[in-house]
Amino acid sequence: MASTRTSGYEGFTAEERAAMKEHAQELRTAARRGSRADKEAEAERSVLAKIAEMPDSDRVMAERVHAVVTAAAPVLAPKLWYGMPAYARDGKVVCFFQSAQKFTARYATLGFSDQAKLDEGTMWANAFALTEVTPEVEARIAALVKRAVS
Repeated sequence: MASTRTSGYEGFTAEERAAMKEHAQELRTAARRGSRADKEAEAERSVLAKIAEMPDSDRVMAERVHAVVTAAAPVLAPKLWYGMPAYARDGKVVCFFQSAQKFTARYATLGFSDQAKLDEGTMWANAFALTEVTPEVEARIAALVKRAVS
């Protein structure tokens, strides 16, 4: 993760502070929504709007990830999480897409929270770098997401 620190302070980067502010706004917005159906519809619109704002390379990957996740695990509900498209079960984030632009990284990331059932022995991956979403990558994402919600 690139840093925009301008002093010796070892606190949060500007990108991290911006993500926390986005998350606070997401929580305020969610609290104001009406019925559960209204909340879910608005949450999905927010995710699609966030994806549409991304630079082309990230946007194309995020659109494919969104399509794959929602098809492979319809039990997951799209929502914004720290300004990133995320997919939750019972309100708890299972996986998320982080654009490369979000933290000035050289690649986008598909990440999984501790809610994902990806455990493999005593060590396993919980994030994957993405530079392109090919049909093979889509198949791998679908398998991971299905396993995560099993």
